[in-house]
Amino acid sequence: MPTTPPTPYVPPDTADTFQEPRREDCPWCGSTRLRTRLRTTDPLRHRPGTFVLDVCRDCAHAFQNPRLTAEGHAFFHRDLYERHLEEFTARILSARAVRRRHRATAHKLSALPEPESWLDVGTGHAHFPEAAKEFFPYTSFDGMDPTARVEQALLEGRVEEAHRGYLTTPGVAARLRARYDVVSMFHHLPHAPEPRAELRAALAVLRPGGHLVVEVPDPRCAYAALLGRWWLPYGQPRHLHLPPPANLRAELKTLGCTVLVTDRSAPHLPYDLSAAAALALAHVHPLVRAAATPALALAPAVDRTLAPVLRRTPFSNAYRIVARKDVR
Repeated sequence: MPTTPPTPYVPPDTADTFQEPRREDCPWCGSTRLRTRLRTTDPLRHRPGTFVLDVCRDCAHAFQNPRLTAEGHAFFHRDLYERHLEEFTARILSARAVRRRHRATAHKLSALPEPESWLDVGTGHAHFPEAAKEFFPYTSFDGMDPTARVEQALLEGRVEEAHRGYLTTPGVAARLRARYDVVSMFHHLPHAPEPRAELRAALAVLRPGGHLVVEVPDPRCAYAALLGRWWLPYGQPRHLHLPPPANLRAELKTLGCTVLVTDRSAPHLPYDLSAAAALALAHVHPLVRAAATPALALAPAVDRTLAPVLRRTPFSNAYRIVARKDVR
């Protein structure tokens, strides 16, 4: 009697296991005028599956389509995956460069009124609060992150309170309502399954007159078109949404904020070419990789040399918005 062949084993972390049905409209404006910008595998860990980034022809919102399920979202935000990303980034940006960037950001924000309390959302190891204490010595810094890194940051004294999860995690916004003078989100919003809900929750934990600081990779960056799947800020499969500056400004105004600053210069990270080279070379034959090692070593220097000019052009890869919650 013929037997049914056994079902082949499918690893539980493939994209198909973790994806919702594809949507036919933009999650930001509802337009059905979509186009596919990118199809890629996981460029960092080379796991099976394909991820698609669509862009809306009407509002320019870029989003993962189909989107990760809640299970998939949790999987790709595990501490193991985050640690792999940190190790990759450390090969491109030195720890000294990262500290210098955090310090420069804090110095830029020191123009804000002295806050009593500050919540850094998506804080990771809380290196930004650690740097910001130099400029805000009387401010109490708390951190929030979906991984255990924030709890380690608490143990090491970089934050005074650690909150595990998202602002939209049930009960979090209600528990922290109107508690903070500043809420910052540095490259956090692209990870949020519902970015509008995350913004509303951020404003809920802000006091009236408080300030919201949001920094996001710019999907309209010229490097995104030039480098394609090797542009690191595309961040597949972890980045679910990449709103352009105009969309974010309009949303914040709708939510009752006054937009004070839109900065496309200071947030630029000089790593586009070096990250693209490292990602691309990881996919080639070891002999080719060895031959290209000198070029790979040169790429970070090229990024740093070009940065003072590129940060003032469409090649700037990120933007920062500072908004004040209006007193009603």
